[in-house]
Amino acid sequence: MGTCHHPNWIAFARYSSNNNNCPRVISYVNIRLNSLCFLLRKDIFDHRDISIISFTNNDTCHYILNIYSDSSHSALKDTEVNISHVLLMTGNFNIRDSLWDPSFPFHSSISDDLIMIADSFDLALSSPTNPGPTRFSDTAGESNSVIDLMFLRCSSVELNHHTILPESHLTSDHVPLLIDIPICNEVIQSSKLVITPESKQEKEFIKDVISNFSLLDTSNIDNIECLNQIVNQLGSIIEQMWSKNAKRSKISKHSKQWWSNSCSLTLNNYRTSRSQDN
Repeated sequence: MGTCHHPNWIAFARYSSNNNNCPRVISYVNIRLNSLCFLLRKDIFDHRDISIISFTNNDTCHYILNIYSDSSHSALKDTEVNISHVLLMTGNFNIRDSLWDPSFPFHSSISDDLIMIADSFDLALSSPTNPGPTRFSDTAGESNSVIDLMFLRCSSVELNHHTILPESHLTSDHVPLLIDIPICNEVIQSSKLVITPESKQEKEFIKDVISNFSLLDTSNIDNIECLNQIVNQLGSIIEQMWSKNAKRSKISKHSKQWWSNSCSLTLNNYRTSRSQDN
């Protein structure tokens, strides 16, 4: 079975050319959250049953862990990593235990391992606001169970519970788990000052910088304090001349920081001649 795709959602999944090692977990992020710069972090976990994505909010990198634990619980054996700012860990852990399922009277040693893993990320087991089964069995004589869990940041006032959505599982035998993650307000720059390479503004900028540099008195740099003062003056001159000569440009996905007049000229030559030499 393949993955679902929709233009409003970005799928994050580990790629593998080996059918025996295809990912069994996937994460989706809505395109309206693009500004938070979500990334699939295979540099941290490169496992078919572990998906870790990061996003940035107020200059802090946060992590979300999505785990599928099969009958052998292989994913739980490969989670030793030193990272901070993990907001939550969730998934189908395939562990029945009285700790989270009142209808199940037994305790599993695998549960202790899971709790220790969560604790290493400073996470604690979340209690749903509406307790109930997370997997509905269609096998006669087999009871429904609680095997889909969520672990949230310890002592967090904002992230302290989740909700089970039993009416939203559609054709799946597992129900969705819902959690609201608060995002701090931050100012996202929509424009910036730029100077186009090889432009008139660039020539004026260089001319102004050189002219002001030549006016600096560097004859009495005999100690660190005087050196720091000159360096600060150099930086101030560059900043002032940049602001004087740069123009404000709107930042968009079509912004071309590398594009220059030479690029435009080469493109025009090609469009005119249609020659492979251009």
